Amino acid sequence: MTKEEIQAILERVTAWPLDRQEDLARMALTMEEVDGEEFDLTEDDWADLEEGVAEADRGEFASEEEVKSLLDLYR
Repeated sequence: MTKEEIQAILERVTAWPLDRQEDLARMALTMEEVDGEEFDLTEDDWADLEEGVAEADRGEFASEEEVKSLLDLYR
């Protein structure tokens, strides 16, 4: 994305409703805060990650119905 494209987006943002502008500002500030931060996984995190990779390697994925059911909880 070019600087001009980013500038055009930022100019349009000023026409957004205030709550949406605040959402964008919070997201940008959060992104800025985490830049350069290291993320350390705990032993439990690593174990969960390794188990997830092993499940994927075995082809064990959630069915379409399972995914839909989970998403329905948040709709």
